[in-house]
Amino acid sequence: MDFYEISFRVRYGETDQMGIVYHGNYPQYLEMGRVEWLRALGISYKSMEENGILLPVISLQINFKKSAVYDDLITVKTILTKTPMARIEFDYVIYRNSNEILATANTVLAFMDKETKRPLRCPNYILEKLGKD
Repeated sequence: MDFYEISFRVRYGETDQMGIVYHGNYPQYLEMGRVEWLRALGISYKSMEENGILLPVISLQINFKKSAVYDDLITVKTILTKTPMARIEFDYVIYRNSNEILATANTVLAFMDKETKRPLRCPNYILEKLGKD
């Protein structure tokens, strides 16, 4: 699965006094996209952590195009950019009304051993789910 989409409504508490989504909420939207992308593969962050693997974000870039506002139905499209190795990279498109792009983004996360805090290779079970083993 190269991409996955989730949709949700902007909550009032995510907006600033102008009624616009506060920019600091966008990383949470990206995380929601990643978590659901993994869940659609049959993998959960929780189970990865329980098995000793962490996925810290090591790079985050967001390009804002238009503002999202309270009660907008927005979609986050999460796109795997390449086969994961010691890192996994995603591109994102956040849009409303199926085609109005609000933001584009990119994150890079590192696979890390929970105990040693050292990088490690992408687990085979993830590569197998991606058909890239």
